[in-house]
Amino acid sequence: MLNYILVLLIIISFVFYFYFKTKQFRTTRMLPIRKKMYAGMAGSSLGGILLFFGLNQLVLFDKATTYIIAAIFIALGLYVIIFNYRAYSHYKQFVIEEAELNEH
Repeated sequence: MLNYILVLLIIISFVFYFYFKTKQFRTTRMLPIRKKMYAGMAGSSLGGILLFFGLNQLVLFDKATTYIIAAIFIALGLYVIIFNYRAYSHYKQFVIEEAELNEH
């Protein structure tokens, strides 16, 4: 049952990655900060794919090499999520400021 949940989370992460990457490419050249914000969101989703894939491997297999490879995937996934979430948070401030300036 846990395997199916992890596979569902991998698929959801991939869908979010594809969605945010599409938003990044479709954003006009006039909004470069918004492109970077979407890139951060897409990167976080990519980190989610890596994290859930590593966890799924732990559930499916029980060899020593699997534990090592899964640990690498989990650590890399967490790093990518944290790094891109920080980038997203940084650029989100500027997008909010840009929206406030364009309101007036």
